[in-house]
Amino acid sequence: MLKKSFVFLSKHNFSFANKFYANSIEACKDIPAGSTVFVGGFGLCGIPENCFRALVELGTNNLTVLSNNAGWQNYGVGLLISNKLVKRMISSHIGGNPELVRAYHNGELELELIPQGTLSEKIRNGGAGIPAFYTSTGLGTLQEKGGFIMKYALGGGMVELLSSPTSRKEIKGKPYLYEESFFGDYSLVKAQKADRMGNLYFNKSARNFNQDMATASKVVIAEVKKFNNF
Repeated sequence: MLKKSFVFLSKHNFSFANKFYANSIEACKDIPAGSTVFVGGFGLCGIPENCFRALVELGTNNLTVLSNNAGWQNYGVGLLISNKLVKRMISSHIGGNPELVRAYHNGELELELIPQGTLSEKIRNGGAGIPAFYTSTGLGTLQEKGGFIMKYALGGGMVELLSSPTSRKEIKGKPYLYEESFFGDYSLVKAQKADRMGNLYFNKSARNFNQDMATASKVVIAEVKKFNNF
């Protein structure tokens, strides 16, 4: 496992308690099985790869993982899927990870697909304390009507779980879908630098989903390359 600096940022009731760890095992060991974990990154850019390895080593399973994409077969979020640690995957696309497709069709995990813009707004609004919003994205599709197969029975074939329909509302003569925001237990993000005040500095496009993910959960674990000891 690569040795890097890790900063553990705990946020509860608007008071901050920051802890710092030298490796990913120490930073991630208190994440319990069954947690909802938000993951920053876009594709393989800006992903907390050492945190994934730590969760595999710790054997933290039954996770609900929310990420823009599902990584590759044995890298990124795909590492968690390959090691059967994920109960439900929430994502905007799953291309590039044939292991997730296999596991989904074999009934080994649940899959919730959400349009990318809607997904990002669910995260951003959750972090901003906005419980729900309206969007025109997904009108007339399974996003509105429901019925998307979220889980097959183990072994495949039989359907075990379908997505629910989304309500529609007309605003100023135009139809919109009601979408509830997301707020998780833990967020795993990747940053270039951190300081003792909990500020995170992202490297160029690695900011992507990381910034919003860092606001949308109770506890944030940030994998960082440099630490500013102010």
